[in-house]
Amino acid sequence: MESKDIENITNLLIAWSNGNKEAVNSLFSLVYDELHRMASNYLRRENSDYLLQTTALVNEAYIKLIDIKSVQWQNRAHFFAIAAKAMRQVLVNQAYAQKTQKRADGKMLLAIDENVEISSNKGWEILALNDALEALNRRSPRQSEIVELRFFGGLTNEEVGEVLSIDPSTVKRDWSVARAWLACQIQRQ
Repeated sequence: MESKDIENITNLLIAWSNGNKEAVNSLFSLVYDELHRMASNYLRRENSDYLLQTTALVNEAYIKLIDIKSVQWQNRAHFFAIAAKAMRQVLVNQAYAQKTQKRADGKMLLAIDENVEISSNKGWEILALNDALEALNRRSPRQSEIVELRFFGGLTNEEVGEVLSIDPSTVKRDWSVARAWLACQIQRQ
């Protein structure tokens, strides 16, 4: 993304925070491709029987984002961090709905692979991951947010560091600790 676009995104976010409804449409035309990439990267790691297509995930996250009323957008990185959370919530809501409907017969497996530096031959259900992330959030909110931004948002250590205002080496260390902790939690379930 060009620096001009990054500046435009920040300006549109500020305008949106100040109540400019037209800024939202302009903003989403600038960020749509990046949101689509985030969703595509996440869903590519999914089992093919999963719930949503990329465009549907982006659209559902968009609806969640435009319903947010009280956020004072800081910058592009802050927006994409919130977008990652919105995508996670859409997927969790869909997983709960499908689990209720199908009684979780193993078709909602989440493969966490080397693309995000988590290796496993086992599939993990998204609901088990969500429960483990909630437990991690109670233990270490920063580590939980790092996992959310890396895994659901597809952000790099540098981008996560920018969002959280911490050094990328701290992100890398917390990412490693959080992955190990999550693996233990999910194996216990």
